[in-house]
Amino acid sequence: MKRVIAMLMALCMAASLAGCGSTQTASSAPASSQAASQAASETGAEYDATETADVVIIGAGGAGLSAASEATANGAEKVIILEVTGKTGGSLNYTNGSMACAESVIQKEDGVEDSQESFVQDILKNGSDFGGKPNEAMVREFVAEDINAFQWLWDNGLSEYTFNTDAEGKRAVFAPEHALYSIPRTYKTKAKDTANYKSAAHEVMDKVVKANDKIEIVYNTKAIELLANDQGQVLSVVGEDQNTGDLTRFDASKGIIVATGGYSANSKLMGKYAENGADYLIGGPATADGNGLLLMQKVGAALNEESMSYIPTFPMGLESADNPTTGTIASTYTWKAGGIVVNQNGERFVNECESNPSVREVALEEQPGAVQYDIYTDKILEDLRANKGAGMYDLMFGSEDSMGHHVLQEASSLEELAEKIGVPAENLIATVDAYNQSVEEGGTDEFGRSYDDSRDTYKLAVNKIEGDHFYAVPLHALCVMTLGGITTNEQMQVLDESGNAIPGLYAAGEVVGGIWGKFVSGGTGVMGPITFGRIAAQNVMKGELATGYTVKAASNILDEDLFVKEKAASDSLFDMSSATLTDGDYTATVDGQEGPMTVAVTIADGKIAAVEVTENKETEAIAGPALEKVPAAIVESNSLDVDGVAGATLSSNRIKKAVAQCLEQAAG
Repeated sequence: MKRVIAMLMALCMAASLAGCGSTQTASSAPASSQAASQAASETGAEYDATETADVVIIGAGGAGLSAASEATANGAEKVIILEVTGKTGGSLNYTNGSMACAESVIQKEDGVEDSQESFVQDILKNGSDFGGKPNEAMVREFVAEDINAFQWLWDNGLSEYTFNTDAEGKRAVFAPEHALYSIPRTYKTKAKDTANYKSAAHEVMDKVVKANDKIEIVYNTKAIELLANDQGQVLSVVGEDQNTGDLTRFDASKGIIVATGGYSANSKLMGKYAENGADYLIGGPATADGNGLLLMQKVGAALNEESMSYIPTFPMGLESADNPTTGTIASTYTWKAGGIVVNQNGERFVNECESNPSVREVALEEQPGAVQYDIYTDKILEDLRANKGAGMYDLMFGSEDSMGHHVLQEASSLEELAEKIGVPAENLIATVDAYNQSVEEGGTDEFGRSYDDSRDTYKLAVNKIEGDHFYAVPLHALCVMTLGGITTNEQMQVLDESGNAIPGLYAAGEVVGGIWGKFVSGGTGVMGPITFGRIAAQNVMKGELATGYTVKAASNILDEDLFVKEKAASDSLFDMSSATLTDGDYTATVDGQEGPMTVAVTIADGKIAAVEVTENKETEAIAGPALEKVPAAIVESNSLDVDGVAGATLSSNRIKKAVAQCLEQAAG
């Protein structure tokens, strides 16, 4: 009830601020902490607590962490970061974090000549593919500050890491997972503390921020509303404690930076803007739900509508064994040695050996269900291994306990294989016959795939689809980041629909739309948020807050239903209401992130007395809170109908699934 009353009062306050479309009046002097404090004191009874700071940042990912550090470097005495999960990093918890920078310290040490202008042009070219429209002014802002951002990481410990090198031993390399730069300017290294970090950039920033006593991180707190003061400045955030439901109002004297990430985990939102977007596998954090967009639209932020369809994917998404909506990067790469890919109709749709990954990405996005099937044979796999191209295959599909073995299908005929993967047999057979004929002719087929004697990274061998054993692996379009969002200027001030800056409100990272165009360039997925977070902090600290602004919601505000998650029916895993459980100890093993998860359950007096995860290969940095809290919650409630841990949804669900299997044993 307390939350309902608070929300109603807050809505009334917001309505009064923007009432009748009139212009708010205020003193001509720049706003200060006095204005924010006044607003807080007037409505303090609505909240369980109030906190004040120079800058309040929403989100502790790459943009939020860098912004917090840069704000203190520019004079902030107190910065508060609100983080919805129990740890920092955001999307950096899901990537090894390739970085990119032109004229970097590494290039200088390795004797690689580069220029900012070359970097700018490469980004613009890549982002313009398939009609993308990158923002050149924003790209130039990024490239100019990226040098300082990379140097900042370098000076704070990145220099102590070991980087991947090319054949000549240089640390500036090409990154084949994206369109190649004209000059090697990508840097690849791994975190040192691999139990808690996946990205070196995250590890470095986390240490810097946590050592800074001017920065406070408030964990497990979701920003649910932005509020303006009586001068029309958005300087307050309402945060909800995800454990208690308590509401705290956080007031900033200089400004708020929204760094909540993209919407790659919101299938509804992706489906609204991309034909098959609802079918894309989710490859990043569950918290990348796009709520930051709605949060800012409610105080007038303009949505960059055109950019919302810029949702790049990888044509190599392996569906998770325990959740068909999520996945991880994996590929058989069998097409390099003569395999093909077909869609749900059993038909080829692209040159599998196309060197520009954007072509293959878009082609898969356009297929029914955004899914393809890699088709290959024993001979093809043998040649892939002989040419040292089977590293990922052997890791992800090569053994019965490998992560992707659950999707691999084997058959003794194409008819049998078609039945197993659910495609029309006559179509698959016709497709293979046509392909085999192209191989015999040795020319170039209708998709542009060549069958001559030339060899390169994408063509290690040429083979027909024939033999005694046929295989198929379904792979989906996998989304790990989005490029759409709200509109800012080059100072990272959030703009309204008239192009005016909303006083006090800034944004950085994936939540900002229209920067990169349709495709992100290698290393900018990490360095982009870090760099723009720094730019936002620099400007929030030196900018003067405008007065007399009228706060009102955007006219094209997104439908709230797009952000409503369907609650999983946990009880459907096991019906506790009608079960009679036999006392004893039970164990069950389910598929986990990097290997099996084993859970032990003790039943005493017919109830769940203890739950313990005895073995797991989850990513500790992400799964840690779930491994601790979910078993305890199940015991306390004697039920599987408990909430998962934000940011660790998959691990939470795996624990519940294993407990359900134990309960089935106890009821048997």
